[in-house]
Formats: sequence, C-alpha cells, structure tokens
Amino acid sequence: MSALVSISIVSHLQGEMLHELLNDLDEYCKQYPIEVLLTLNLPEDLPFESGSYGFPVIVHTNDRARGFSGNHNHAFARANGQLFCVMNPDIRLIGDPFPALISCLQNPSIGVSAPVVLGEGGAMEDSARRFPTPLRILCKALGGCGGSDYPVKDKVVFPDWVAGMFMLFRREIFEESGGFDERYFLYYEDVDLCARLRLRGYEVALCPGTRVIHHARRSSHRSLKYLSWHLASMMRFFISAPFLRICWQRCTKRS
Repeated sequence: MSALVSISIVSHLQGEMLHELLNDLDEYCKQYPIEVLLTLNLPEDLPFESGSYGFPVIVHTNDRARGFSGNHNHAFARANGQLFCVMNPDIRLIGDPFPALISCLQNPSIGVSAPVVLGEGGAMEDSARRFPTPLRILCKALGGCGGSDYPVKDKVVFPDWVAGMFMLFRREIFEESGGFDERYFLYYEDVDLCARLRLRGYEVALCPGTRVIHHARRSSHRSLKYLSWHLASMMRFFISAPFLRICWQRCTKRS
C-alpha cells in the first residue's frame, strides 16, 4: 500500500532528537499509514536501526549540505504519499497530530495545515503570524509589536503563514506550488511558500485540534552565520514578487 502521509525530516547531527521523534511517531501515529523520508544533511551515526519501526524509514545521506528548501524538495521527489508533511527533528508529539490536520485539509480551499506549537514549558509559541514587513521587523527589534498575531481558541485560524517546523500539504498542492523556493537556503522558505499559496487562492490553516511540542534552538540568536542567513532571507523576501504582490493586493483593498 502506498503511504498516505510521507513525512520529510532533515537531521543536522540531531540523531538523539530524531530518535525521540521517531519513537513518538511509532507510539502515536497508527490511524494512517506513514513513511518517513529521513535526510542526513551531514554524515552521522544514528542511535537506532531504521528498520525497527512499524513504518518505513528511508534514509538518504547528502553528498553536500543542502538548505531547508532543497532537502525537503528532494524528499518530496521520493515521496509516495498522497499527503506530504514537513517536520523538524526537534518536534515532540503528545498524540497523533494527523487526524485533525487531515480533517482541515478536507476543505479544498486550504493549501496547508499546521498544529498549534507549544514550547517546552507548555506556553503557546507564535508559530502562526502575519506576513513580516520592514516596519513590523523594526517594531519588534525596538521591543514593540509583542504578543501573538492571532488568538487561538477552538476554531480553525487562518493566518498569513505558519512556521515550517510542521506543515502538512496535499501532494498535488505542494507540486502545483512548485514546492519551497531553493533560493532561500535557510529561513523564510515557509513565509514565501505560504505567500505563494495565498496568491493562488488557498488558505493557510492552524488547527487547534492538535498540538505538538517544539524544542527550539534559536540558532540565529547565537550564531553570526545563522543570523546572516536570516537577514539575507528576510531581504530576499522583501524584494520578492510574492511579497510585493501581497502588499499591492492589500493596499488596493484598503483604497
């Protein structure tokens, strides 16, 4: 049987975290058949056997390091599922996330669904946001514009974009959109793809019926290399056609 959900996970020497996530998938995800497409962006010795789970774990080791977009696009090319899931290795499950997310995707106007993301302490992370703008970035840098962009209660929320740590797509929608833009090496790939989906008429959905835990590393806050990637991706987005078209649409609606 072809796997219903193909899960793409990329490890950057994160074998222990990955082991815990695979154990979670094995424990909780039994309602739908899954396959895991595991990409090792750097060679590493894994602390588990890929054949020890109740689902296939297909391991691919890169001959050179790729960015977020390239890794997940290459995984999609090998995927068999009708649904394609992008998941970070630093995610932990507290139940099966897929029934609620798949239920959201039954609405043909929804292009991508995502769970509510909690931090390790249980607080809700700001994983569903309005599109960034230079003014909003400046406001946050100066200590303003805090708090969540969208209140999350019981109903599905339709934000501008959801974070790439956990995204679920129908296969045909991901393919139709062209996948992630590989000109973004790291950061803003999720923002860009959600912008392009919205320009195609699809909604982005945050589904409060399911929650996951995120063990955030916040690399761009500690590393100049990651910070430079973050800034470069931000500037690329601000001069991109999707961002400019979104801005034009919203300006013309107000006038």
